[in-house]
Amino acid sequence: MKLNILFTVNKHKVNSKGLCGITCRLTYKKVRKQFSTGIIINPHFWKSKQQIVAPPEPYAELKNTQLSLIKTKLSQAFLILQVKEEPFTVEDIYLLYKGEKTQKEQGTLEAFNRYMESLKRLIGIDIQRGTWVKFDYAYKHVKAFIKHKYNRNDYPLNKLKLQFLADFEYYLKTEKGLGQATINKMIQRFRKPIRIAVAEGHLDKDPFMLYKAKRTRNSIVFLSPEELKKLEKHEFSQPRLKFVKDLFIFCCYTGLPYNELMRVEPKHVVKGFDGNRWIEMKRQKTSKSLSIPLLPKAKVILDRYLGNSENVFPKISNQKYNSYLKEIGAIVGLDKKLTTHMARRTFASTVLLYNDVPMEIVSELLGHSSLKITQDSYGKVVQKRISMEINRLKGSS
Repeated sequence: MKLNILFTVNKHKVNSKGLCGITCRLTYKKVRKQFSTGIIINPHFWKSKQQIVAPPEPYAELKNTQLSLIKTKLSQAFLILQVKEEPFTVEDIYLLYKGEKTQKEQGTLEAFNRYMESLKRLIGIDIQRGTWVKFDYAYKHVKAFIKHKYNRNDYPLNKLKLQFLADFEYYLKTEKGLGQATINKMIQRFRKPIRIAVAEGHLDKDPFMLYKAKRTRNSIVFLSPEELKKLEKHEFSQPRLKFVKDLFIFCCYTGLPYNELMRVEPKHVVKGFDGNRWIEMKRQKTSKSLSIPLLPKAKVILDRYLGNSENVFPKISNQKYNSYLKEIGAIVGLDKKLTTHMARRTFASTVLLYNDVPMEIVSELLGHSSLKITQDSYGKVVQKRISMEINRLKGSS
C-alpha cells in the first residue's frame, strides 16, 4: 500500500546542449508509471542519492523546490484516493495529480457487455447467431442477479470473489428454478468475459479460479429396438403426423440434429467411395463435417421427399415438430416423451452402439467435437449393452 516516488535522469540521453530531463517514476503495488517533470538540467549536477539538483546548476534551488512540489502533490493525490476506500491504480494517482478524472471503475456487466459486442461482430464468420443468443441469455441472468442481490445496476469487476459465483448459482436454482446442467452452462458463459478481463489487465487474477462445476448425471433416453419397430409399423392417416413420423425415423437412422435435418439439400446426398449414398454436410454447431452413410430405411424416406423443393424436407419449426411428436407418442402408446433430440440418441444407442459399432465411429457420425463428449453421454449405454451380453451368456451356459 506504499507509494514510491523516485526522480531519475538518463545521462545517456542528452540534447545538443548536453542537458537532459528529469523523469518521475511512481511505483504502487509493483506497478510503475513514469512521466516527465519538464525540468531540464545538466546530468552531472544531479545527485541521485539525495534526489536533488546541486550547484553550479543554474536555478538549482528553484528546480529542487519544483521537484518537492511535485512530490507533495503526488502524495496528496495518493492520500485522497486512500481516504475514498475504493480500489485505485498507479494510473489513478497520476491522473489525480494532473487534475484529471481517475479511471472509471469497470463494472462486471460492463465487461460482459463489451465481450458481447465483440462476439456479435463474429456472427456469420466464426459463430452462429444461436451462440450469441445463449451468451445474451446468460448476461440477462447475471444482470437480474446483481439487481436482486445488491440492488444496483452493476457490480465492480475488481470486487468479484468466489462467493459471488456461489450466490449466483443459488439464485438460479431458487429464484429461476433452473436445473444444474443449465446452470453449469450459464456460469461457463459468464466466466468467459471474466477471463478476458484478466488477460486485458482489468483484474489481477481470475476470482473464480477455484470454482468447480457440480457434475450432472443425466440419463440418455432413447427408443429401444422394440419401441422403434412399433413406431415404424404404425400408419398415420393424418398427413402432418405421417410427415413428422418420417422425419423422426429418418433421424433415428442418420443421427441428424434438427438444424441439419432442415438444411438437407439434394447436393448433400452424394455417392460415397463405397458406391453407396451418403449425406455430407457441415454441422452448424461445431462446424465439423458430417459424413453419414444412408441405411436402407433412411434411403426409403429420403427418396420419398427428394425433388419436392430446394430443401429435401419441407420446413417445420422445432416447436411444432416436438408438439406433433408428443401427439405421436401418445397415439402409438410409448411411455417416453418423444423429442427431436431423442431420434439422434436412438441412432447412437439402438442403431449403432447396440450393434457393436465402436465409440470412435459413433462420435464421428454424430459430428461431436471430441470423443470425450460421446463417451460422457453414451458410456452408460455401452455398459448396459455389456450387461445384456453377459446375461445372455449366463442364460446359455
